[in-house]
Amino acid sequence: MSDRGDVDLTGAKQNTGVWLVKVPKYLSQQWAKATGRGEVGKLRIGKNQGKAEVSFTLNEELTTIDSISEKASMVRAPREHPFTMQTVGGQTLAVFTETSSDKIALEGVVVQRAECRPAANENYMKLKKLQIEESLKPHRFSQQLEKAVTTNYKPVANHAYNLDYDKKKKEEGKRARADRQQVLDMLFSAFEKHQYYNIKDLVDITKQPVIYLKEILRDIGIYNVKGTHKNTWELKPEYRHYQNEEKSD
Repeated sequence: MSDRGDVDLTGAKQNTGVWLVKVPKYLSQQWAKATGRGEVGKLRIGKNQGKAEVSFTLNEELTTIDSISEKASMVRAPREHPFTMQTVGGQTLAVFTETSSDKIALEGVVVQRAECRPAANENYMKLKKLQIEESLKPHRFSQQLEKAVTTNYKPVANHAYNLDYDKKKKEEGKRARADRQQVLDMLFSAFEKHQYYNIKDLVDITKQPVIYLKEILRDIGIYNVKGTHKNTWELKPEYRHYQNEEKSD
């Protein structure tokens, strides 16, 4: 069972054996070019003194190497690739495929392992040399410009929001906490003039750190999170006394 439902085990019933073969990276890249164009090469299986001899010959049309290097046009992928046969050992390996209906199917059990290696000929040596040269090329390089680039953002020593943040931190660092009662007196005096204040205005009035000021405001005030006076503070009903209200016993 799998998270996609039952696994199709038809391959297990047919006792289908498959080979697990390791191939060079360049060979798989050349095979990818042949999508929809027919065969990629020929596989020969024979015997020599009772031992299996297997080799793969790459199609002549797929020997062209794609590369940005000027030397690539002189390099061709090796065609002959003898197999080095290996035993499966005590492992049980299987091959699964995903069908068009998004189901998992068992194709068969691995009965033979092998490694596909290129023949050590002139083409292979040239290919390896090209691969080494390209791997040593830097991915980034400097280039001198004839004129200034005006289509992109110009570099700055420091961004405006960083400068504002540093300024704010310095200002708050200079503010010393005043006595709680003194801060309460300043707040009550301010709220006698206006009913609503945002935190920035109250900081300017009291000259107190934001965190300290909010601690005091939570005891005497209400923070409006919605409505006409959103994001402002006002006094709790028991502390309200505004200049425009009539005094009453």
